[in-house]
Amino acid sequence: MFQIRIHGRGGQGVVTGAEMLSIAAFEQGRHAQAFPSFGSERTGAPVVAFCRIADREIRLREPVMAPDALIIQDPTLLHQVDVFQGLKPEGYVLINSTRSFDELGVGEFAQRFRRERLCNVPASEIALRHVGRPLPNAALLGGFAAISGLITLDAVAHAIRDKFSGKVAEGNVAAATEAFEYVTREMEELSHAQAD
Repeated sequence: MFQIRIHGRGGQGVVTGAEMLSIAAFEQGRHAQAFPSFGSERTGAPVVAFCRIADREIRLREPVMAPDALIIQDPTLLHQVDVFQGLKPEGYVLINSTRSFDELGVGEFAQRFRRERLCNVPASEIALRHVGRPLPNAALLGGFAAISGLITLDAVAHAIRDKFSGKVAEGNVAAATEAFEYVTREMEELSHAQAD
């Protein structure tokens, strides 16, 4: 079973992102579940959502305490909430930011993990270009597909179109595609740098 924890703030589409991730996995014939965990349910408050993906029925219902992957929609949470708590040693981290892990103040943390499983993607900027609003969730799903290989970009596009329609859907598909390509390039550059 692969477990994902998504951190963000109310109004950023954290819960919708988890739902779309589970739809994408289901589209590929996997079992999936998604559910949120709310504190104070107001715009701007920290929100966590969870997604599990497995090849057989999922019976667990509790929050994800030891994630295989983290998707961090709002980098301001990095120093307010212990977003990295429980992350498995082989875990993936995707952060919505143009800044490096060092610039974000988490470079020391990043050194304990496999560099090719850590990536930043400017998801809010990408969303602003394609959707007209800085909602990073769809773009981050595209980036997650690229870094993890767990779901395909086609499955992400299907999930987006399942959740939205018309221009909103197509804008989000375009954002997810751009983020997928961005993360793919970042991973290729890292691979070349490590080979040299």
